[in-house]
Amino acid sequence: MLVLASSSPRRSLLLRQGGYVFETVQASVLEDLEEGISPFIGAKLLAERKAKAGLTNWLELGGDKQDVILGADTMVVLDSCILGKPGSALEAEEMLLSLSGRTHKVLTGVALISGSGKLVSDVIETVVNFRPLGEDEIKAYIAGGEPMDKAGSYGIQGEAGKFVTSIEGSLTNVIGLPMEYLSEQLKTWGIEQTNITSREVDDGLSAFEGLTGGAFTP
Repeated sequence: MLVLASSSPRRSLLLRQGGYVFETVQASVLEDLEEGISPFIGAKLLAERKAKAGLTNWLELGGDKQDVILGADTMVVLDSCILGKPGSALEAEEMLLSLSGRTHKVLTGVALISGSGKLVSDVIETVVNFRPLGEDEIKAYIAGGEPMDKAGSYGIQGEAGKFVTSIEGSLTNVIGLPMEYLSEQLKTWGIEQTNITSREVDDGLSAFEGLTGGAFTP
């Protein structure tokens, strides 16, 4: 069985739309990182922490040691600086102004672990290009509330999709899980997708359909 060690609705949605049957478990961890640590190593470390915490909680709840726990952590990186979730509207505005008209990277650390001791982790990178943004449209976007729970203060699958001129890499990686990579990994753990008969919800991905594995141009 696949178990997602996350309360993120976006990650749950991506797994469901990918055709996976799974359970969820809490995985509260300290997200403090050593000063000067590279974003790549940081994303991988946090994904592993979440997977390990999820495994501990899952086994305490009576889960099977053979179940596969998935942990993930997504970072927005601009000039080697990690942009986390904004603590305020002002911080969100500052982040979006810094991303305006520039290229940044989105890194998602992915870790899979089981009670048997097997652990596999990696980091997937997507390059995202923003067009220049006006202060008024930034303020209007923030007023809608969308940026406040998202790394880098934006959600590409939402209203911020109109800020993006192109991406290089996986679209779902920017949302929170690199589904192309993850699907291949899960096969090696004996976890297959079920048949997908319909989309459960409209999450804004229809505008990007067919473009999740390569370059995207709106």
